[in-house]
Amino acid sequence: MPPTSPQQTLKDVFGFDDFRGGQQAVVSRVLDGHSTAAIFATGAGKSLCYQLPALHLPHLTLVVSPLLALMQDQLSFLTRHGIAAASIDSTQDRDTTRDVMERAKSGELKILMVSVERLKNERFRNFLRQVQISLLVVDEAHCLSEWGHNFRPDYLKLPDYQRDFAIPQVLLLTATATPTVIADMGEKFAIAPENVITTGFYRPNLELLVAPAMEDRQQQLINWLKPQMQPGSEAPTIIYVTLQQTAEQVANALAAQGIAAQAYHAGLDSQRRDEIQRQFMGGESPCIVATIAFGMGIDKGDIRNVVHYDLPKSIENYSQEIGRAGRDGQPSNCLTMAGRDGLRVLENFVYGDTPEYAGIYCLLEELAAAGQSADRQWKVLLNTLSRDTNIRPLPLKTLLVRLEMHGIIAPRFAFLAEYRLRYHIEPAELVSRFEGERAAFVRLLVDNIPIARTWGTVDFDRLHQAGQAQQIDASRARVITALEYFQDKGWLTLEGKRMTDVYEVSQPNFSIEALASQLYDECLHRERIEIERLQSMLALFESQSCLTRRIAEHFGDSTFSNSTYDEPTESEQGRCGHCSVCYGHPVRLPDAPPLPTLSDNDFTRFAAPFIQRHTEQLHQPPNAQRLAHFLCGLTMPVFTPLKARSISGFAVFEQRGYPDVRQWAEAMLSLGS
Repeated sequence: MPPTSPQQTLKDVFGFDDFRGGQQAVVSRVLDGHSTAAIFATGAGKSLCYQLPALHLPHLTLVVSPLLALMQDQLSFLTRHGIAAASIDSTQDRDTTRDVMERAKSGELKILMVSVERLKNERFRNFLRQVQISLLVVDEAHCLSEWGHNFRPDYLKLPDYQRDFAIPQVLLLTATATPTVIADMGEKFAIAPENVITTGFYRPNLELLVAPAMEDRQQQLINWLKPQMQPGSEAPTIIYVTLQQTAEQVANALAAQGIAAQAYHAGLDSQRRDEIQRQFMGGESPCIVATIAFGMGIDKGDIRNVVHYDLPKSIENYSQEIGRAGRDGQPSNCLTMAGRDGLRVLENFVYGDTPEYAGIYCLLEELAAAGQSADRQWKVLLNTLSRDTNIRPLPLKTLLVRLEMHGIIAPRFAFLAEYRLRYHIEPAELVSRFEGERAAFVRLLVDNIPIARTWGTVDFDRLHQAGQAQQIDASRARVITALEYFQDKGWLTLEGKRMTDVYEVSQPNFSIEALASQLYDECLHRERIEIERLQSMLALFESQSCLTRRIAEHFGDSTFSNSTYDEPTESEQGRCGHCSVCYGHPVRLPDAPPLPTLSDNDFTRFAAPFIQRHTEQLHQPPNAQRLAHFLCGLTMPVFTPLKARSISGFAVFEQRGYPDVRQWAEAMLSLGS
């Protein structure tokens, strides 16, 4: 049993004498039974806001997080403090997962952490319905909002899950939410304004520096960093870049100058990434050159430098990434080596997420066909639908969410389309463990799940028909429940794959043309918002007023007041006193170097090979959007069967602006038609 007061728990379990910032306000509201949102700056102690209440609440606290790394770091902390916590994730074997579930069912666990994708699993949701849950915690909760910087469509289903699992209250946690996003989150979970606690984004120990990128940016970085990297006293440093190849190039350049740097990006295997992260956390590797894949959830207090070698993706990303510096309260540097040359790549990522109109039309044709079926059910295997419509998975998920928001479809359930099993005991022995109707049911399973060598595939239609013939209930739900029970007993191993989402077509008689145009316009609107977000970030770095103040205004932070500062004269002028502007060095970012005009020869050399293969295999030439994607190195599902990456010309224009390449492609294609 926990101590009687949260204050005592704070001292006895976590070893702290006092709460920080808004922690006490959040903890009090949660323990009073209110759904609450905590908008805390990175490093301000959000995790304690659920960890401590979990020890006082009667049942399980379920934490939903977007990343495995976030869970692992927090689980290590909880384990060190003797708190019964566990996670369920895809890296575990079935025995481990089963053990975690049993601990949760028995009430032994206080905290269970899962990724948001786990909630799509039919078996996992069945398990959660058997467990009493006191609190749902949503980490990185800004992902709930399509106006947020890391919108995750799966997060939009969390309010439904809260109702489905009868969870009485929620706690939303995030470090980066604008007033619009905060309002959106509060509305989705019915959180009263007085239960939204914001600590403010001001960090007095962070020096915000913007330096115009020079022609030799690598040497510029080396000159700035090398004095801080003397052997034996290296300053822990994260250097953020946009592209994987840049991470490798910069890490190699630093290493050549005697600075022990390692590249970290999604192109490395997970074991290597884990090793690099462990070395950085343990102080063996002082400098990491990373894409934004690095840093989520790490809690290393003594990071002295966060460098943006390339432009960050948004003000929200910038705030989150610099928030990893100086969590120990000691002075730390946040340097942005800014130039407009990297803007094109970031903008191209945005354009790359906008699907083709034809893909949306194809999606709606399939949906309309499902709407004419007897049960009006639409079964969606995301990867298959992505391939068939040539829409990348994340934009496709977003389109499905938009169809829900328009009332065209309604999610009903999700299931694994395929199950297979392997017996650990003889099938006859399995049957002998039951009597009466149950024995007949198990015999039906054994007889109708043929084993090929070791594994047998479960055919639910076959089982249902066999059950009808014998007047035995062999419904899908009963079959899955039985097989899971057999697995829990160790009698067999059960594996599932091909996650299928089932929707009901609520409005089957929609106009395909009208809805396709509407959805495409919404995609273009989202595209414009993301491009404007990049422009807002550029405006921040070129600001003539205090950078800290500009960030605070962006997040609607009203704590920028005299009480925040040691020197009231500075705050009265709205200045932090420790950023480039306050030092008297506002910047004008250098323009990207000019590129040669695209020519007919460029089209023949770089575009023609792709057009030829596309025409040969798909029996029609590509449109300008598809050709521009190819030339700018932006992936599409159709590129996989075409083996587009192997064609000369792929990504040859990744440093050019996508709109310019697409306009040129349209002109050249029209000349050839």
